[in-house]
Amino acid sequence: MKKIGLAIGSLVLAAGFMAGCNSNKEDNSAKGKDLLTQVKDSGELKIGTEGTYAPFTFHDKDGKLTGFDVDLANEVAKRLGVKAKYSETQWDAMFAGLDAKRFDMIANEVGIKPEREKDYYFSQPYITSSAALVVKSDSDIKALEEIQGKTAAQSLTSNYGDIAKKYGAKLIGVEGFSQAIQLIETGRADVTVNDKLSIQNYLNETGDTKVKIAALEADASDSGFMFRKDDDSLVKAVDKALDEMKEDGTYDEIVTKWFGKDGTK
Repeated sequence: MKKIGLAIGSLVLAAGFMAGCNSNKEDNSAKGKDLLTQVKDSGELKIGTEGTYAPFTFHDKDGKLTGFDVDLANEVAKRLGVKAKYSETQWDAMFAGLDAKRFDMIANEVGIKPEREKDYYFSQPYITSSAALVVKSDSDIKALEEIQGKTAAQSLTSNYGDIAKKYGAKLIGVEGFSQAIQLIETGRADVTVNDKLSIQNYLNETGDTKVKIAALEADASDSGFMFRKDDDSLVKAVDKALDEMKEDGTYDEIVTKWFGKDGTK
């Protein structure tokens, strides 16, 4: 019986060893492939997004994820020959999700800033927009220079939070734009700084008269898809897809759908 037990044990160990070897071979094989090849092999482009930031990434009345960034990313995935698979998360957790390889890129109107480019790759810019200052409708604030010492409701890791801080505002952390508006309307925050196009979309869609745009920052900023600095194979492929979309008119069709013919100018 001992001999039989030893024989069975040896077979189990051998099987485990072989499985481990095969697993290691697969891991090593995956490690040897660039990110674009891994994406194509999997058949999916994993994308991180908020899903609460209209008109860039949000849910329509039927609950479907949609928006400018979603349409662009879907078209990019299509041209790569894969399906877009979305993971929705709060803005302040999104970069950590990318770092943890929960997704391959972020599509959420991420501003291209030098400090971010130190740690991440970006696609070519796909939209340019100004930062806008939002205040309560009866507020006397008329310029960004007037928010010194005021409370600003902001996502703490966003470039709009940086802008509010630059002008001397005291930041109150929020999960997204909707919460920022709520804090202003209830008097718990004085202002918020956010994307002009997003604010205009909100005002047009909701008819909210309790808040208004008080000022725009003079300098517009570029946004792009964001990637880990694993390798740039996927970035190059996405840029190629964006170039093709601009050449064949698909990009202009998506822009017009969400912002009108001159909506981003």
